[in-house]
This record gives sequence, structure tokens and C-alpha cells, in this order.
Amino acid sequence: MTTTHQTQLLVIGAGPAGYTAAIYAARAGLRPMLVAGLQPGGQLTITTDVENYPGFAEAVQGPWLMDQMRAQAEHVGATVIHDIITQVDFSARPFRCDTDSGDVFMAETVVIATGAQARWLGIPGEQALSGNGVSACATCDGFFFRGKRVAVIGGGNSATEEALYLSNLAAHVTLVHRRDSLRSEKILQQRLFAKPNVSVVWNAAVEEALGTDAARPALRAIRLRDTLTGALSDLDVDGMFVAIGHDPATAVFKGQVAMDEGGYVLVEAGTTRTNVSGVFAAGDVADKLYRQAVTAAGTGCMAALDAERFLAAVHHAQRQAA
Repeated sequence: MTTTHQTQLLVIGAGPAGYTAAIYAARAGLRPMLVAGLQPGGQLTITTDVENYPGFAEAVQGPWLMDQMRAQAEHVGATVIHDIITQVDFSARPFRCDTDSGDVFMAETVVIATGAQARWLGIPGEQALSGNGVSACATCDGFFFRGKRVAVIGGGNSATEEALYLSNLAAHVTLVHRRDSLRSEKILQQRLFAKPNVSVVWNAAVEEALGTDAARPALRAIRLRDTLTGALSDLDVDGMFVAIGHDPATAVFKGQVAMDEGGYVLVEAGTTRTNVSGVFAAGDVADKLYRQAVTAAGTGCMAALDAERFLAAVHHAQRQAA
């Protein structure tokens, strides 16, 4: 049976941004509802050791950290619903959000926190070795490859920046690009080519990630195919960082809020406000630069505070009018 829910604040998405928004909104007495979506917990649910989230002296497991955030949100009064938003109407308040189950949420304010997903190569061994040598975030995982050999896959700004970052940690960085020139900014290329521990393999595509023979396999090499000749070769590496872009999970919001050409939600500088009054965006769905759990959580806090202030202003105006 279809149920219509009324809420002052609806959070869409259950990663660090969404859970933090729910925590702050609940503590402000807004009784928020959070629709968790397809992947409750976000990208941290597929992350093993997390060493860079403040507050933990030892590494913690990503899924455990997200379970704690969910439990904290529920403890302070947020309601977490395991459903998927399939359609939204932001043309008027209260905003209407339809779900896969048929339930409807009518919300005075909305926080979009649906995150973004890294693009993967789709090659054999890639997912099996994820977290065991294969990563899509050098800032997150580069620390584990100090003094080791790594490869970065891609040719744009993201790949070049990842390679530069890793060059300060790894013994050697090999950038693998399927063409004969990079697409990244010239200044980034100049910095990259000036690094003595960085080399580039041109005209090469990764065909397979090869693991060790062990109970818990780790990456030992990547198989490359020459895009000109078709010849195969193996490159011995301890880590492979895929840097071919991210896709924000914003399809359901197209035509409802302003986005950039990549599909990221546009927000007013220094805030989480979108072009729709009462709709806010937090985390990777609006951040193509940092993409860290701690920055997502920070903007989740901002979104809840922005929503609280918005509602306070609306209620004040209503009292004045009365």
C-alpha cells in the first residue's frame, strides 16, 4: 500500500554526506528522513582500511564506519528508509519525491547526497583485486604504496594529478595512456615529465590485472596491449590506480536542478545551496575536486545547517505575514 510521508527535511543518499546531514538535522529538531538508495553507505562500503578519517588512531573498515554513521543518525532521531528515489518534482514546495516502492515523500527541504562512482576499466581481475592493489583514489590509498611501484591509468587532469601525488610516495610511477599524448593541462604535464621517478607508456591499453597466487591475492602486474600493434606485455607493479573519471549519481535530478556538463550539481560558492530554493547538495554529487569522506561529511553538515536556516527564515516570514 502506498504511503505518503511528510517531512521537514528529506536526505537522498546514505554516504558520509547524507548521514552527516541527517545527524545535524536531527539534532536541530527537524526530524529528517533519509532514503538510503541503491548503495547504503556509499563508496566506503567497498573500502577496506580507512586511515585518513579523523578520530581513529588505527585503521578502521569502511563498512564498519558507515554502519556507525547510520547508527548515530538513527540514535539522534533520523529515520532511515531503505528505498530508492525514482522521480522528483522540485517545481514547488513541498517537494515531491517518488520511490521505487511506490511511497511518496513530501519535503519542505531536500538534501541531495547521492554521491559519485569512479569509472572502471571493466577488465578481468580489476574488481577481484580492488582493495588489494587496485584503487580509484590515490589520495585515499597512495599511503599504502610508499616505496613501491605503481601504475596510473588515464590521460586527463585526474590521471596526471594522481601520478604527481603518487610520485611523492611511490618508488616509481608509470602512467599508462591509450594514446600518444595527454589531454591534461600543459602545466600539469610539465610537472609530471620533470619527475625523475615517473615514466609514461604511450599507446597502451590495460587488458588484465594479474594477482599473486595466494589465499588473498594481491596485484603483481598489469597486462598491456599496444594499441598500434596489438602486442601484449606485462608491467610488474604493486598498485594500479584507475583515473578515467567519475560519474555523479544525478540522473534522477536532471531538469530539476542546475548541473555542469559532467552532471555534477551546481551549488552557490561557499554554501550547499542549489539554484532551487530549499534544495541543497552535499558530498561527491557536487564535488569533482576533493572526493574524500571527510569533505563529504563536512558539506553534509553545511547542508543541514543551510536547510535549518532556510526553514527558520520561511517560518519567520509566515509569522510576520500572519
